[in-house]
Amino acid sequence: MERAADASLAHLLGRLGVVEARVRAAVAARRAGDPNPDDPFRGLYLSEDHVERLLSTDEGTAAAEAGSELLPEIERAADKAEKRGEDVRLRRLARTFSLAPADVELLLVALAPDVDARFERLYGYLHDDVTRRRASIGLALELSGALPASYASRHRLMQGAPLLEGGLVIVEEPERPFLTRSLRVPDRVAMHLLGDDHLDAALADLAGECPACYGAEQDGLARAFGSGATLVYLRERAAASGRAVASAAFSLLGKRTVAVDLSRLASADEAKAAAQAAVREARLQDAGLIAGPVEALVDDGVQAIRELAEARWPVVLTGARTWDPGWSTEVPLLVELEQPSVSDREDMWRLTLNGDGGSDLDPATVTAQFRLGPEQVTRAARAARLQASLSGRPLEVDDLRAGARAQNAAGLERLARRIHPGVAWKDMVLPPETLEQLREISSRAMHRDKVHDEWGMGGSSSRGRGITALFAGESGTGKTMAAEVLSGDLGLDLYAIDLATVVDKYVGETEKNLDKIFAEADRVHGVLFFDEADALFGKRSEVRDAHDRYANVEVAYLLQRMESFDGIAILATNLRANIDDAFARRLDAVVDFPMPDEEHRLELWERCLGPVAPREADVDLGFCARAFELSGGNIRNIALAAAFLAADGERAVSMSDLIKGTQREYRKLGRLLGESEFGKYYELIGSSRLEGRTT
Repeated sequence: MERAADASLAHLLGRLGVVEARVRAAVAARRAGDPNPDDPFRGLYLSEDHVERLLSTDEGTAAAEAGSELLPEIERAADKAEKRGEDVRLRRLARTFSLAPADVELLLVALAPDVDARFERLYGYLHDDVTRRRASIGLALELSGALPASYASRHRLMQGAPLLEGGLVIVEEPERPFLTRSLRVPDRVAMHLLGDDHLDAALADLAGECPACYGAEQDGLARAFGSGATLVYLRERAAASGRAVASAAFSLLGKRTVAVDLSRLASADEAKAAAQAAVREARLQDAGLIAGPVEALVDDGVQAIRELAEARWPVVLTGARTWDPGWSTEVPLLVELEQPSVSDREDMWRLTLNGDGGSDLDPATVTAQFRLGPEQVTRAARAARLQASLSGRPLEVDDLRAGARAQNAAGLERLARRIHPGVAWKDMVLPPETLEQLREISSRAMHRDKVHDEWGMGGSSSRGRGITALFAGESGTGKTMAAEVLSGDLGLDLYAIDLATVVDKYVGETEKNLDKIFAEADRVHGVLFFDEADALFGKRSEVRDAHDRYANVEVAYLLQRMESFDGIAILATNLRANIDDAFARRLDAVVDFPMPDEEHRLELWERCLGPVAPREADVDLGFCARAFELSGGNIRNIALAAAFLAADGERAVSMSDLIKGTQREYRKLGRLLGESEFGKYYELIGSSRLEGRTT
């Protein structure tokens, strides 16, 4: 075989040269005892001479000794290479996987056909079967000088032995007798020994990024591994990145990292094979292994968690769940990772943006309300740059917020309606005190991390750091619009919870649906909006029957879940008095939305008709504002109805259209069409005015 300049490859080829010498000796011995070596039907039948030879000879005993004189020189060259600091892969693999010299011999015999195709034909001849082109267990034991009848020799190729447990050799054809089963070396192992460092193809789709670490947790983790720890479980809170911390810790130890994103597994059936491939890859590269989130495997892939946890190799598992001792017999080092501080998140954004957008763009103020981890910040910045490139301009505030919102998980959209805010503060028509309360909620959301963490106001309470507000007022007074404005001011999306997907007649199902909503809400950066909240958050009553008891259980569950919620939730109700007292105590703000007075109604009429729609000269919005005590929602309905009437008549909006629209709205509300309200326009109602007078 051609000798290579690379020390590692030269060592491998030298050892395979020894295997070749042994194969040559075995072939020579076989031919010497074969009365008809050129028989064209060899392998298709057994002649009498062949049977006699099988019964009377002990072939191959001399083959194991062939080439042994080459070994000392090959190993001395490898010693010198390692002293020079060169990586001799076969030797490193033997140390990493705890292989005995006999294991290495067996591995080389199994590997030979993957490096030199001549071994296929030679093995076929030695098997007396041209279709058997890989070494069988019996042939491998023969060529390595082991006794096939020795249980110790056989055990090297059975489950639990280093070669099989490490995934270095695969025993195929389990239905055949033990000695005739074929041996195969996985392609990744062969490529590694030949000098290739590309990730195993089985892990290509699962490879996870390892972003920079901005905290100090990696120092303690590195010390733990340096002291002999092999299994660590990093429990992540929102926005914490166990992958970043673990990668930084391995870097401090001078180790590379193999990171596997378990959430990308297509099915649970793939989990165990992927776990085995990940452990083998980490050992091949002498790297630390990071895998998570474990919750992706909890339901159907516990065996895969066990493969990772019991690898007896430096492994870091990450996840949001509490560690379950039933997952593994190994006892992990448990570490709770706190979410990044405000200053850490500012550093992430600044370093990731690297000056894009200029000095006027301060990511700290733009993205303070987004609790993103390092991976999410990296992806958000990339999405923001793409958004800006679409218009060919520098990064702007809206680009950063859009990039941050793009990191929201889509799971909540199956349970709620996602609303991208389209209104702003200037669109609100509310009393000054109501607007002031709304701005205070926005300010609280922007600065809650600074107050809780940097100023130490969070205390040691187990309560979440979420913000809960109650919007109370009659229908149409602007509660939903205010929630949308708040979301837009914070740069967040609004998720309107559909009560039809939550409330279930079966016992316990409502709580399950609510748990799904809050679990998904923890993964998004948005505002939860519960309209008609009294349907869920209503007062508990005295228990008179089973219905009362289960209704009270739902409310009690909501109380507990809201306390641990870290997001922003807005409850809207038309009947404030119906909200349970325990909820009222836990609310951060209660905002009353009164019916608009005359001044505000006039402004609402002007805005609802808009500056573009044509108007007749007889339109008197001042009269409408004085005469009709309506909410903003009612006024909008009337203006829209009037516009359609005018469009249908191909003319401008007239006072008659507005009066007819008001008449229709009064009928919907069940209100009387009184002459005192409609005044001089009462006659415009027409003959249908009596419809609203029934009592």
